[in-house]
Amino acid sequence: MSSSRDLLGVAWSGLTARRVRTLLIMLGPIVGVAAMVAAVGLTESAKGDLKQRLAQLGTNLVIAQAGGTFGSQNPTFPADAVQRVRALPTVTNASATTNLSSVIATPIAGGSDYYQSFPVPVRAADASLPSVLQVPVLDGRWLSATDEQLHMPSAVLGAGLANQYGHLDGEIRTIRLNDTDFGVVGVLGSVALDPDLDNAVFITQWSAKHVFGTDGKPNQLYVRSQPSSTQATADAIPTAINLGGPDQVSTKVPTDVLQAASQADKTLQQTALFAGLLALAVGGLGIANVMSISVIQRSSEIGIRRAVGHSRSKIAAQFLLESLFVGVLGGLLGALIGIGVVYLVSSFAHWVVVISYQRIPVWMTLALGVSIAAGLYPSIKAARLEPLETLRLG
Repeated sequence: MSSSRDLLGVAWSGLTARRVRTLLIMLGPIVGVAAMVAAVGLTESAKGDLKQRLAQLGTNLVIAQAGGTFGSQNPTFPADAVQRVRALPTVTNASATTNLSSVIATPIAGGSDYYQSFPVPVRAADASLPSVLQVPVLDGRWLSATDEQLHMPSAVLGAGLANQYGHLDGEIRTIRLNDTDFGVVGVLGSVALDPDLDNAVFITQWSAKHVFGTDGKPNQLYVRSQPSSTQATADAIPTAINLGGPDQVSTKVPTDVLQAASQADKTLQQTALFAGLLALAVGGLGIANVMSISVIQRSSEIGIRRAVGHSRSKIAAQFLLESLFVGVLGGLLGALIGIGVVYLVSSFAHWVVVISYQRIPVWMTLALGVSIAAGLYPSIKAARLEPLETLRLG
């Protein structure tokens, strides 16, 4: 081994001659790096999908709900609550809905018993609700001013309810609300920021007031604010509605729930990173253990090389290079496996693939460092063997 090239060749041959043992040694770096790449990649991909959804849905929707002091059983807002909210300088649009109680919605004759046990939410809504929610109408149309003016018994189904009813695009069908038949004129798209709307039936405020005897007042508002003023708008809505009085108004920003889920993903990411580091540490112990055993198994080889004049430093360098190769190959394979896991899971979950490629060299370097550190003791042990001692060991 007169040259560095010869030294590299001998070290590589030492690994390839015992492939199963080499693979077992490499498992530590492989699992550790794969776990870290996959942990960060999957959580970032989940957040990437979340960011994409937030960009589509908008983070400036505020939902206001009437509190108990507006009424004992069915609290409602003042009739002009929408106008009061729209007067706020940070509000761009607002829509009102009213949750109707004691209204049974049945799609077919004979289904009243089931839907009395599991009632379908019925809501009176105005014409601006889809634009405020930024949700399209999948089939047909939304409730219009004409429905109000002509007192037409029109209804729109939420996307989930339409699927439950087996509604077909363009189908002419009716739905019975208590004892009155309503014509289904459209299907509202899925509302990610308020999934309860997906399973509701929507009718006009006129129908709610004159068919079901409500007072025509809303109890829930959907408000769009200027993008940079969402929380300020949520804080101002109660005062705008109750005019500083004691009546309760609760507000929430539904995207805050999604963003809180993102923070939970970050905690999961940190936990998985710690697990990856632990796998690297355990893998380092495995490398040190197997390499130490290898020194004993290859004592005859070491003795022959020492007898023909190879120095202790070259013997130590050989085993240290074997550890280095383990770290490089294990880190590389671990990175490839981690990237593959991210792509595989993201494809099944329909996530946007986000991989922090700039971090991968850091984790591979960490795996390399652990491997070299683990190989120091076996290398020193091999270098200290004397030719005569190898005969006893071998």
